[in-house]
Amino acid sequence: MCQHVPPCPGAADSDHDAARVVATHPEQGWSLLCNGVVTFDDTGELLPDGRAVAPHPPEIRQRSAVLA
Repeated sequence: MCQHVPPCPGAADSDHDAARVVATHPEQGWSLLCNGVVTFDDTGELLPDGRAVAPHPPEIRQRSAVLA
């Protein structure tokens, strides 16, 4: 589905949210990614195979401090 170079992550990949937005409807609260995933403002998702992903808190990654 994705025509980007390099290609965006597929819908089955763990980082599928990193795909580019191809259509957005902020007034309705959803966006379509180029891998077929529909993301919602509440962080829920609808996958191309029809499965729903419940809203979830965003993943926060921390950098470890480098001591000199």
